[in-house]
Amino acid sequence: MQRLMGLTRRCAEDYHMIQPGDRIAVGVSGGKDSLVLLILMAGLRQYWPGGFTLEAFTVDMGLGMDFSPVDKFCQKLNVPFTLVPTQIGPIIFEHRKEKNPCSMCAKLRRGALHQAILERGIHKIALGHHHDDAVETFLMSLLYEGRLSCFQPVTNLDRTGIVQIRPMLYISELTVAHFARRMELPVVHNVCPADKNTKREEIKQLIKTLNVDYPGVKDRIFGAMQRLPLPEWGPSHPGRHRERDH
Repeated sequence: MQRLMGLTRRCAEDYHMIQPGDRIAVGVSGGKDSLVLLILMAGLRQYWPGGFTLEAFTVDMGLGMDFSPVDKFCQKLNVPFTLVPTQIGPIIFEHRKEKNPCSMCAKLRRGALHQAILERGIHKIALGHHHDDAVETFLMSLLYEGRLSCFQPVTNLDRTGIVQIRPMLYISELTVAHFARRMELPVVHNVCPADKNTKREEIKQLIKTLNVDYPGVKDRIFGAMQRLPLPEWGPSHPGRHRERDH
């Protein structure tokens, strides 16, 4: 717990993600990544200079998933929880019958989440993207679109005034999974029909294959993203970003 909180804090400091007194929403899907982010941020708020407050938000896709364990977990962490009901799932899979549903789903979920936090007067949201997500997104952009691109550690959305932060970029997916199991976090089973059947999953398998012949390839790609750097990827504390979880 302390080691992962340290990595989260270092990432937040390197990219100036959190200011004293911030009100921060955490987007909680019910998956392992967002639940680990929530528990780390809940721990970090006790030590952050000037402090910050947290609220958790979950977008219910209308697919019959039970988020009551997430609600109870938030109560245990003393984090206010808001469930945002939608019919995004039925709209995409039953009415529109989308062949490539992920892009539209992400857009609709993001819109519902942003509206919910703005109604609470919150303009900063923490998302559970980790080290592997960043590398996979970079490779997806390169291989499928021919671009050198990735989401940013800190993203300012001018239209809404929302700031997105990603404090777990120094933590690997494997570590996230081990920590979630060890802490017995209330992971909600994803019933989405498109789960594990995406371009991202193809890239994930490609990286696993590459890592057999070229051990450490993920870290080298991540380092290259910071050294180029991609827009907003150059950390403000040179050298510190190299100390990451493996």
